Amino acid sequence: MQTNTDEIDPTATPSGAGCRECLAGDDPGWWLHLRRCATCGHVGCCDSSPAQHATAHYRATGHPLVRSFEPGESWFWDYRSETYVLGPQLSPPESRPADQPSPGPAGAVPADWQRLLH
Repeated sequence: MQTNTDEIDPTATPSGAGCRECLAGDDPGWWLHLRRCATCGHVGCCDSSPAQHATAHYRATGHPLVRSFEPGESWFWDYRSETYVLGPQLSPPESRPADQPSPGPAGAVPADWQRLLH
């Protein structure tokens, strides 16, 4: 498992504590898990989430690597090869706030959220 570290900016800070687009009001406004772009720090929702903003960010920018933005997870994913890859330590914070629920954000998740997953 190796990757081109030229595509990773370890100094890029996360764009926020949750999915940038969901928090900006893009429907549906909630996520299951979060992913952090290893190139620019964009935080988007995972492919199991209804809106799949992390993958949309990859398609729009070509930034191929994301890192989990979940507490206790440090894996990287390469969209091009659809494989896990190794990567360096990224600038903090390393995950969403531990008190933020998953799915989240608090108050925005519908009661039937499991039915809405991909």
